Amino acid sequence: MRSSSFIRAGLVGLAIVVQPALPAGAQDVLTISRGSASSSIKVSVNRAVVMESTTSFAQLSVANPAIADISTLSDKSIYILGKSPGRTTLTLLDNAGRLITNVDVQVSPDIAEFKERLHEILPGEKIDVRTANDGIVLSGRVSGARKVALAVELGERYAPGKVTNLMTVGGTQQVMLKVRFAEMQRSVSKNLSSSLGLNTSVAGTSGVQGGSGSYTSTFNATALTDGVPTTGPVVKATSMGSLGIGFSAGGIQMALLLEALEKKGMVRTLAEPNLVTISGQSAKFLAGGEYPIPVSDGQTTTIQYKPFGVELNFKPVVVDDNLINLTISAAVSSIDTTVTVSQNGGISVNAFKRRETSTVVEMRDGQSFAIAGLLQDDFTGLANQVPWLGDVPVLGTLFRSSDFNRRQSELVIIVTPHLVTPVKGDALALPTDRVRIPSESELFLMGKTAGKARKKGHTSVSTQDIKAPYGYVME
Repeated sequence: MRSSSFIRAGLVGLAIVVQPALPAGAQDVLTISRGSASSSIKVSVNRAVVMESTTSFAQLSVANPAIADISTLSDKSIYILGKSPGRTTLTLLDNAGRLITNVDVQVSPDIAEFKERLHEILPGEKIDVRTANDGIVLSGRVSGARKVALAVELGERYAPGKVTNLMTVGGTQQVMLKVRFAEMQRSVSKNLSSSLGLNTSVAGTSGVQGGSGSYTSTFNATALTDGVPTTGPVVKATSMGSLGIGFSAGGIQMALLLEALEKKGMVRTLAEPNLVTISGQSAKFLAGGEYPIPVSDGQTTTIQYKPFGVELNFKPVVVDDNLINLTISAAVSSIDTTVTVSQNGGISVNAFKRRETSTVVEMRDGQSFAIAGLLQDDFTGLANQVPWLGDVPVLGTLFRSSDFNRRQSELVIIVTPHLVTPVKGDALALPTDRVRIPSESELFLMGKTAGKARKKGHTSVSTQDIKAPYGYVME
């Protein structure tokens, strides 16, 4: 008896030791009473559980084998394997073919493995993973939109088409775009021309008359020195950079007009628009005006307005921490008065000069890109001469005129995004903060167009700890 009791106690101890080593699902016991089940079965995809019943069964079947696969280990043990997310019904029958019970089997995605992969790919991100019916629910606060997309894409691997995204993007989501438009135009124009005239006519007789340049018709050479303006061809040195020489001897009159002129010009254009918008939203900026253009359909004439000036459209997306994706469209346009189009109604409109760019770039907070650069160099050379005579060395200059024009233009567009947060209203300064309307005595007696500057106590001063320059202040 003692040996039998000792052996029985040893088997019980062995069972106690072995029991914790079984899979978690194998320790679940389904208590069955005829007609109902005490609990439902939950299993993950590609995982298996062993369920034990207190009632012997003879037959069992599953409604949807694509969701769960079942097999019997004994008349009281059931092996259940999860195949795909979903719900199905497990039916148990006794030896007489009577229904014992229907058991609800719920197969959910394997979020344990998903959590491990999510932690490996996105370490440090606090993302909560839950199951809902046959799908996955992601929630929490992450640092960027790109990481949200990665988490959702990874979840689609475990529950295709059944991932619910409840995550929010933390950090600063407002972007200020600083754009610098810099354009420089240089032009040089040079021309050298000469006019030579000859008249051998004598009163009462016929003679020879000819000329080049300005002297191509009848003229009076003495008009160069008599101080009386001429009404015929230009024979006086009336324009800048011109020199006229004329003389007469008997019946011969000769005149020489030399014109040399050089023009230089330079234009500098600079605009720095700043624009703020939230991540994922578009913003638009225009500094310029609108030009009216009449449009006729044959019966009525309407006015359409075409914008010109500095135009900026951009859409920022904060994809990761301080990494910003920018979709930018920028343009610089102006009215071109050198080109005019006239309509039948006597209405004339001008053309436009327009330089624009559209691109997508990605950079971090405070970094800059020169997204566009245009270098244009136009050259024009023109020579007019009298045939054969203009080809004579040195002396041929008197029968030739030359024009030289060169125009250079350079345009650069530089963009710099910044992540910004709102501040208190008194932290920003305006150009009008230091300007005051003058009083009548200051205006009429002192001749001042602006009053005294406001005292420091009245000036907009930040109460926050802002170390960098801020606001727009006109000195």
